[in-house]
Amino acid sequence: MSFLLLAASHTANVHPVMIAPFVILLLSIAVGPILFPHFWHKNYPKIAVGLGLITIFYYFFVLHNRDRLLHVGHEYLSFIALIGALFVTAGGIHITVKGQAKPLFNVAFLFFGAVIANLIGTTGASMVLIRPWLRMNRYRITTFHIVFFIFIVSNVGGCLTPIGDPPLFLGYLKGIPFFWIIQQAWLPWLIAIVLLLAVFYVLDRRNFAKPPTEVTEAATPADKWVFQGMHNIFFIALILAAVLLNKILPTLVPEFIMLAAAFGSFKTTPDAIHEANHFDFEPIKEVAWLFVGIFATMIPALDYLAVNAADFSIDSPMKFYWFTGVLSAFIDNAPTYLTFLTTQMGLYGLDINLPADVLKNIATNYRDVVAISLGAVFFGAFSYIGNGPNLMVKAIADYAKVKTPSFFGYIFCYSVPFLLPILAIISILFFSPWKIF
Repeated sequence: MSFLLLAASHTANVHPVMIAPFVILLLSIAVGPILFPHFWHKNYPKIAVGLGLITIFYYFFVLHNRDRLLHVGHEYLSFIALIGALFVTAGGIHITVKGQAKPLFNVAFLFFGAVIANLIGTTGASMVLIRPWLRMNRYRITTFHIVFFIFIVSNVGGCLTPIGDPPLFLGYLKGIPFFWIIQQAWLPWLIAIVLLLAVFYVLDRRNFAKPPTEVTEAATPADKWVFQGMHNIFFIALILAAVLLNKILPTLVPEFIMLAAAFGSFKTTPDAIHEANHFDFEPIKEVAWLFVGIFATMIPALDYLAVNAADFSIDSPMKFYWFTGVLSAFIDNAPTYLTFLTTQMGLYGLDINLPADVLKNIATNYRDVVAISLGAVFFGAFSYIGNGPNLMVKAIADYAKVKTPSFFGYIFCYSVPFLLPILAIISILFFSPWKIF
């Protein structure tokens, strides 16, 4: 999305100490709900805004770089307009799944989510499918159901088209042809999805063998499929159109269209559907407050990286994959993608702002670009803040009274043992000296 473009002319040479507020905010998000749950849930907006203000004051009064703040402010407005609009419109769709959510059916559902993530984006797919996912598994749902939904639907699934994930849309806006990424990434996408689904199936098969902890009405499967509120598909299409036309529409018009679609959806959806979905604005409020701080405090981290990236000797597909990936796990993956793509093209004397240079780059150095693309998209699943939908899915699950892992629990109990080996396999198969493909 053009609103996520990292303007190189606005990048500042910051002091490394200014990365501290970003680190403190990440640690606060990680340990606050565990060590100080009451204090955190009452005060997290103040913490996020307070740390963000440190960065804002530094850029405004020390660096005098107001343009950078305005640019990121527009990024945040566009981000929250998109994710908020999809949250509201998806909240007006109620899907009742027929039958019992057996392991193979769950696998098929997640694969379907991975496919449509390329058509309506990982955010759109996550918002549409998370509530049916919670309902169809409600009689035996566990934390890994939430985590693997985030792995597959909210992140890895969306790497085949520019619509799928914001980093890929940035490449499209810079001149990478629309269908180039699917031609290059379909095989690593398929391998990653199959491996993730295989691991999920083993876990879910073991879970399915256990009796439900509570035998209630919720454990009784429905005898037919029911789709309600499907007029909201029109509003979702309107939101996606605003995203695709972002580059040619005047400033703030796309955001206005998204918010108008959300308003229209909310007003035209019957209260019974919202009640059936247990729809509440608290999840989007939580994400909005936390990302105020994240967007503000990540500015110095991104600017320091942009200025000093060449010093890290990143000069091979393997390095581009891992550096882009690790940073995308904790920093917004869209500007991280653009930073490394700019750095990669600079190694060959090419300018990312010249479409002819972009086409030359993907013709001669395509493996570098694929590595950066997969690193940005795949590693977005590594933590709750790696990609916008992750925290939203967690928030929706939390408000549905479904247990979710803590920040560190997500990383060390799921990302490290299950996701990281698969990401490593992809790097070996496609980007190492021993690559097979």
